[in-house]
Amino acid sequence: MTEVADQFTEEQAGKVARITHWIDGKHVEGASERNGPVYNPATGVQSGEVDFASVEEVDAAVQAAKRAFASWRSISLSRRTELFFRIRELVHDHSDDLARLLTLEHGKVFSDAKGEVARGLEVIEFCCGIPELLKGGYSEQASTGIDVYSIRQPLGVVGGITPFNFPAMVPMWMWAPAIACGNAFVLKPSEKDPSASMLTAELLKEAGLPDGVFNVVHGDKVAVDAVLGHPEIAAVSFVGSTPIARYVYETGTKNGKRVQALGGAKNHMIVLPDADIDMAADAAVSAGYGSAGERCMAVSMLVAVGHAADDLVGAIRDRLPKVKVGDGMKPDSEMGPLVTREHRDKVASYIEKGREEGAVVVTDGRETAPDGNGFFLGVTLLDEVTPEMDVYKDEIFGPVLGVTRVDTYDEAVRLANESPYGNGVALFTRDGGVARQFQFDVNVGMVGINVPIPVPVAYYSFGGWKNSLFGDLHVYGPEGIQFYTRGKVVTSRWPDPATSQVDLGFPQTR
Repeated sequence: MTEVADQFTEEQAGKVARITHWIDGKHVEGASERNGPVYNPATGVQSGEVDFASVEEVDAAVQAAKRAFASWRSISLSRRTELFFRIRELVHDHSDDLARLLTLEHGKVFSDAKGEVARGLEVIEFCCGIPELLKGGYSEQASTGIDVYSIRQPLGVVGGITPFNFPAMVPMWMWAPAIACGNAFVLKPSEKDPSASMLTAELLKEAGLPDGVFNVVHGDKVAVDAVLGHPEIAAVSFVGSTPIARYVYETGTKNGKRVQALGGAKNHMIVLPDADIDMAADAAVSAGYGSAGERCMAVSMLVAVGHAADDLVGAIRDRLPKVKVGDGMKPDSEMGPLVTREHRDKVASYIEKGREEGAVVVTDGRETAPDGNGFFLGVTLLDEVTPEMDVYKDEIFGPVLGVTRVDTYDEAVRLANESPYGNGVALFTRDGGVARQFQFDVNVGMVGINVPIPVPVAYYSFGGWKNSLFGDLHVYGPEGIQFYTRGKVVTSRWPDPATSQVDLGFPQTR
């Protein structure tokens, strides 16, 4: 891992490190003469410069993957399992290194970054059971002397386009099941925080993954379009905003690809009058401001029902001064900066917009942001937000939490169901009957009962409904295995040649 070690050294020396592509098992410097800056969001200082791939460089990665796939798909499931156990150990052993890269380039606090790596590692562990996951079915004597069995086979070369907010975990959600199923993978990570993907590539090589099975190309829309249009890429996974997810889905499917494109969210957390208010307030602060709100599963709208509202808003307001905002590498920091200055400014603009639209600014994060050149914004709480406001409708993707007040459970469910997004929703209550009815009533893909961020464990699948997902299969878990494979049914007979005869009739099974 020489390149990553060099990057650490250069950063400490105040130099700008060059971040290259990873093609066919090695670092490859970009030749397009196009690149982009990578910043440490806590200081505002540029730490890296990432090469942007040309169409030809994306093609080089795809061709390397295509060559590797021919032999990788024939590797036995036992050997793949052995390899994934080695990958699991290496990722575990280097989790601090990965987390440090996440903090230095994304800004999230180090403990949160370690949690991200741990959740990605769960999917790698799930893929260690690939022999069980790829088991087919067998029907003996389906017809006289005929057996029928089903198998699942890899697609070939597949691609992943991943967001800035989870630079290690979301790629693991994609490449782990894809490679375990026998595919070769081309990753286009976010250009804002690309180094975790490069360290991952080195770890996979160290584990013994054959060259070309995993490739990384960096870039902007040129690289994205090259992935979506490449005739040798059979499937594409994407996580990002809803407008881009729709574009990825429409462009990819138009080019004959299987696509799963996960979009944005506006997640509601409904608090009923019988809920434990202190527990709900703790959950709202944790889920609303963790990772500076840059989560597609963050709680961004609290729906307070009946008399729960005043107590809930008061309890949250009392907790906010205790949230320590600062450099993610400092042990006492609980929330770090946003990923870029531009994104911080866009999020901050919603505070004034909310005030202009009639919301009550209970806490203004612009007033509590740490001094310096970092991309910081303090925690913001808006009360009396109504559904026609932009602060209610838009995915702000920052530490801005809104509160909408309603009178009844039915009104709260209606708000969640009428949202164009359908990623996650949470209900806080002490009533088991109401909770059971809620999971039946709500039209959202992931539901939490007294759990604010209901991200499924690795052996279930992650994904929303409505404008939060384009495509019909969710990420990782059983649906992830299905996405990266296709079914084949074999009908087999071994008759006595003496019984063979011509029969032009329709095949019979009786």
